[in-house]
Amino acid sequence: MVSFRSILIVSFLVIFIIPAVYAQEQITDLLTFGEHASEIKHQLAGDHSQIITGGLNQPARIVLPLEPQSFEGGKMSFKMNVDPVKQNYFTVKFWGSDRDRSMIMLFSEGKQVGYRHLGDIDYVWFGNGEPAFNNRFIYVTIPLPLNQTKGKRSLNLELRSFGEIFPYGSTVETYQKKMGSATLGFYKAYTHTSTMLAVPKNEVQGIAADHPPLRKEPGEELITVVKERVDKSLSSILTAAQPVNQLEMMFLAPAYQVKWTVAYHNPKVISKMIRGMDAHYLKYIKDPKIIYADPAIYNGDWLTVGPIGRGIRQLWPQVQPVLDQTFNDGNGNLITHRKAWSVLMEEAIKYGTTHRRQYSNQSMIIDLFIYDCNRALALMEPSKALPEKQTLRYLYESLGLEPWLGRETPDGPARNLGDSYYELTRKGLTKELGFVGYYGEVMDWVVDIYKETEKDGVPGSGDPQIRQQLLKMAGVRSYFRYPAVDDDGYKAMRAEAVIGWRDPNHYPGDILYGDRGIAWDATPLMTAAVTLDPQMVGIAQQMLADHQFFNILSEKLALGGGLRVTKSLLHVPDEYELIKAQQKHHVSLPMSDDMPDFVFSDEEDGVVALKNGKDRLYASLYWRARNAVNHLAKVHYITPNIDRIANIYIDSKFESSGMEYTRQNWVNLGFDGSREFYKSVESAHTGEKLPIAKIPEGTVYQAGEENVYAGRASFYTLVYGKYLIAMNTTKDKTFDLAIPAGFKNARDIKTKKSIGKLTDLKVKPGSTIVLYSSINQL
Repeated sequence: MVSFRSILIVSFLVIFIIPAVYAQEQITDLLTFGEHASEIKHQLAGDHSQIITGGLNQPARIVLPLEPQSFEGGKMSFKMNVDPVKQNYFTVKFWGSDRDRSMIMLFSEGKQVGYRHLGDIDYVWFGNGEPAFNNRFIYVTIPLPLNQTKGKRSLNLELRSFGEIFPYGSTVETYQKKMGSATLGFYKAYTHTSTMLAVPKNEVQGIAADHPPLRKEPGEELITVVKERVDKSLSSILTAAQPVNQLEMMFLAPAYQVKWTVAYHNPKVISKMIRGMDAHYLKYIKDPKIIYADPAIYNGDWLTVGPIGRGIRQLWPQVQPVLDQTFNDGNGNLITHRKAWSVLMEEAIKYGTTHRRQYSNQSMIIDLFIYDCNRALALMEPSKALPEKQTLRYLYESLGLEPWLGRETPDGPARNLGDSYYELTRKGLTKELGFVGYYGEVMDWVVDIYKETEKDGVPGSGDPQIRQQLLKMAGVRSYFRYPAVDDDGYKAMRAEAVIGWRDPNHYPGDILYGDRGIAWDATPLMTAAVTLDPQMVGIAQQMLADHQFFNILSEKLALGGGLRVTKSLLHVPDEYELIKAQQKHHVSLPMSDDMPDFVFSDEEDGVVALKNGKDRLYASLYWRARNAVNHLAKVHYITPNIDRIANIYIDSKFESSGMEYTRQNWVNLGFDGSREFYKSVESAHTGEKLPIAKIPEGTVYQAGEENVYAGRASFYTLVYGKYLIAMNTTKDKTFDLAIPAGFKNARDIKTKKSIGKLTDLKVKPGSTIVLYSSINQL
């Protein structure tokens, strides 16, 4: 038996914080925006802000753009009381029907609290233009820096507004947009020492609709729109004078087999593909970097010449007769198609195998196109291809069926994460630095991988282990869809995005049932259509019954993305007809109103999802701990009338490496100083030292580096309102959980039994206990 103390190595910071976990208090201070007396009391000064009458006729303030427009907008400064000893939190109340695209950052004593992009301490708000919680209020909580509140009774705070950011921008001009419109409304601000704000009972709240209406439009007319868009694009490609590029090849080759398209068995497709592949070889002769830097495709270093390899495979009966015909290589020499295309495949395989990546979606994409290139090479030059077993192993590694061994080196696989790191958890979630939200919605790529392992011309003949893993992954993702309404107030299920460690501004989540159909390379029905698995078909039928399939499709049609989006529509009409023809499967997503209560936990990802009556709660306990143990969690707590988002401290027990990580004066990424565009801004967290957990032997690591083990704890304890979550992430240790006084006679949600008068519980290896108390722990 392992007690807390035997494994606990912590910094002074955590010793100072943790006592507040079980001794939570009421609100320390409350500021009501737009209310004269409250604003005077808190010395509020508004710069480019305006009082409004907002949701449910409540007073509020909005913050306005500057004139002329800048990336900065207006701001509000004020003073609020804090506790001089305990960990303090700051919460803002917003109206969930507002739509905006601003970023709101909290400043304390003139320094920025949290980080703007993927920080373990978050921004206050980052709008994506959608109403997040229609006709109800949202409460957003972040921690105040302990080094600023220690020994103080009040803090000078500011809420500053900024334009939205484009996370992939590499320059300040592409990264930081100007603020062009007003922010959403600010209703109240609170300071408190409880992890969950105790909302005063007299506060006005919205009321959820018991039975949201179903959409009436759009409908099946969109199938015609899809076909017209696809055929228009195919016709344009087929009639263009220039050779097709790789993105166009990814569209043309599969369209050759789709009966309703203009490309179906069209000889022009074959001639265009041959000419395009030859043209790509000529580009390679002039610039060999085209292998991994083709500007015509997205992420050229991931796809390499995989689209060409895939086209060769898909059209093998049609291109095989011309393989030994010759063309001019641009230098006056004749070369066969077989030789030229084989060279492209060989070079792509060399590059891809030596540049494999760890993050799950990237790993899958790279290994998929290595596999495509190798299968094409095996058709043309079998002696030069890698063994099928080797490239299939890469796919197995990316899908968590075998340990991920990293890139190839002259001495074999790099093994930079050792010999036993899996890309997926045993339960089927992608595994990086905690729960992966949108980037974990990789079913489109897994479906693609499965289809690419099929025997040529034999649908449904893909690798059986990959099919089984596909269904496991799709099943476990189903816990991360919750009941909501769409932007127009109609019944829907949304994806959980708040607790995804790589999700910057996806709240509210997309309308999502099975596959993330809004994604550039996905369709809403692809997993169900490829597998015809009863659970997947049932989930697809739930989407159809909720009248959300065509709504998702309409959003996809409105996307940018050009040809990449259009090519993903190619199979939508046939998938729709296939699913529509299936017998009814009475299956609902787990979070649906008619489903029983449950607790899902994945200890390898440090994530919990639970349904308890009308409560839905998601928690990431291993929260963006890239470099060290940060004792932080992210919580999304959804009730019918209030939505809560909280970035809070929790109790984390871990084995120490003896090393520490020191936070730098970074305000943008928080983990990387390469894009510190805000030179005049200082971080409130600079100099904070965090302990690094023990790194497994055989893992290549230096202190300060990002590593999946550096911030991972062995045992987490989180108290949030009426919920206590205790998670044991180890394989071989049992922990004692001391039951706080407020949880005496609490109910174990998994067993549905009262714990009675127990004073402690044993939390077994790889398990999670969730207790629910009828008494709010506030």
